[in-house]
Amino acid sequence: MADSRSVLIFLLQSILVGLAVAFLVVLVRPDLMPGFRESATAPASYADAVDLSAASVANIYTKRLFQDSDTPDATTRFRVDTSFASAVIIDPEGDLVTNYHVILDATEIRVQLADGRIAEPEIIGVDAETDLAVLRINLGTLPAIKMGNSAQLRIGDVVLAIGNPYGLKTSVTQGIVSATGRGLLNLVTFENFIQTDAAINAGNSGGALVNSRGELVGINTAVLAQDPGTEGIGFAIPVDLVRGVVEQIKQNGRVIRGYMGLLPDDLTNAERAAMGLESDSGILLVEVYQDGPAAAANLKRGDIILTMNGEPVFSQRQALLISASTIPGDTVEITGIRDGERFTTTVTAGERPEDPR
Repeated sequence: MADSRSVLIFLLQSILVGLAVAFLVVLVRPDLMPGFRESATAPASYADAVDLSAASVANIYTKRLFQDSDTPDATTRFRVDTSFASAVIIDPEGDLVTNYHVILDATEIRVQLADGRIAEPEIIGVDAETDLAVLRINLGTLPAIKMGNSAQLRIGDVVLAIGNPYGLKTSVTQGIVSATGRGLLNLVTFENFIQTDAAINAGNSGGALVNSRGELVGINTAVLAQDPGTEGIGFAIPVDLVRGVVEQIKQNGRVIRGYMGLLPDDLTNAERAAMGLESDSGILLVEVYQDGPAAAANLKRGDIILTMNGEPVFSQRQALLISASTIPGDTVEITGIRDGERFTTTVTAGERPEDPR
């Protein structure tokens, strides 16, 4: 009996010692536990990303001449307004991209590089419908920024906004991607914004939004600031869109887009249910412009468009982007519903006019 008790005590002591040792191991070396995955941690500093990209961000100073409306007509006077903004060097030969609204109606434009050199740029071309402009300066070989891929951005990715807010040269703010594909803001015709909480202030327009590797992922454009209490909502044009616009401007001096001559609108869930639509696809044609490509293809106001070139259409923005991305002369096969009946037609895209209405 005594031997059995001794064995039992020995076993209990061994178990307790083993548990204590295991606890210490887990506490000191958790990586030895089966299935352990070390959590990803943010770098202690984004200085490397800034070092790679900051020299590619230039400051822009513009002057505009305004008539002073407070003076009588007989003594008309003018005032000069000075503004701060930013631009990004995208080509070592001297090409920069900025926002169209930065240079709109400017009587004087000056570009100052990060190293202090100053030049008056040539305007290569602009695209008001995406709020982009391409400038060129002649100061020798320049530090062009490395282009990233905005299609790979995920909500939660760290981004840095680099620019010239309030004339404070090469200022950097940090935040995350809050949303992608943001539209319906009525800022420009073709909206596909990156939303970020990185601080974007007056003067950041045209500056760089870069990822944690220092690659350009967007051009900072606007901030949602309806009142002093609104903060942390800024918007940037994705670099994938910028790349295409810049390429066309450099080749053609302007952006050539397809045009179908229709005005779509989103459908509400109630409208979908009333029409018997089982999926989320489908948009409503609220206008078909006379003598346009859509009218020639017998599309009519009130038609429901389900697909364009086999791609289900879910929103007004998607339909406009598909239409604009076509090359004039290309055909777009459309399936839709009219008076409860399905139909198919083919639209031959034209060239989008300056005023598409």
